Amino acid sequence: MNLQNRYEFLFYIECVNCNPNGDPDMGNTPRIDPQDMHGYITDVAIKRRIRNYIQNAYKDKKGMRIIMESSTNINKFIAEAHEKTDGLASKDKAKVAAAREYACSNFYDVRTFGAVLSTGLNAGQVRGPVQLTFARSVEPILPLDITISRMLVAENVKGATTVSDYEKWESEQDEDKLRTFGRKQFISYGLYEARGFVSANLSENTGFSE
Repeated sequence: MNLQNRYEFLFYIECVNCNPNGDPDMGNTPRIDPQDMHGYITDVAIKRRIRNYIQNAYKDKKGMRIIMESSTNINKFIAEAHEKTDGLASKDKAKVAAAREYACSNFYDVRTFGAVLSTGLNAGQVRGPVQLTFARSVEPILPLDITISRMLVAENVKGATTVSDYEKWESEQDEDKLRTFGRKQFISYGLYEARGFVSANLSENTGFSE
């Protein structure tokens, strides 16, 4: 069923003893606003979780594939859209449009969030009807950085190829050298609020429906 109205929505994300969205430039610590210590989760991170859920829950359902898969190359799927629509001449406007329509029909995240499909063969650009904001914690959060112990090591022992080689190496080590430490970043609790909207016009353009 096509959408007839613009919908605005509000949702909450409750985080308990976890890292809802680590910042790789800050040692993967939970993201915070340094001015007031409120935490936030980027819209990209929220979309990633939605994509992962759709991929797991609807993986066998037609039209519910994900184009922004983890650890892959989006150009592969753009090439697929052209191959399936006989549109390898990607500068032809009709073939670009056909590839774009194929992507909207087959990939849930393209018709939902939109995508730039011109990084390889050109399949145009899709403006998604579903837009999300950053999630922001209702109260300030306290990022924690704790030491965790690992009760074994993963040492690359030179010349060791057999079980007996590794056992001999272990017997020559002090017990403390067979353990190591690591770091873990998390928050004990945080309630995050986020907003978004769904555009009826863009929904019709991409085929997104209820």
